[in-house]
Amino acid sequence: MTTWRKSSRSGTGQESACVEVANLSGNVGMRDSKDPDGPKLLVSRDSFRAFVAELKR
Repeated sequence: MTTWRKSSRSGTGQESACVEVANLSGNVGMRDSKDPDGPKLLVSRDSFRAFVAELKR
């Protein structure tokens, strides 16, 4: 079973809109928390690290 996580800074309840991430076979999966059965994006760990670093800038 895949464990999806979201930031501890995300809101709670129906009004929260955030991205969830999961470790998927050495890659990182991302999905919209409002649509857990919808499309998912799969990226390499290096790409995800670069993405997060850019967000922090």
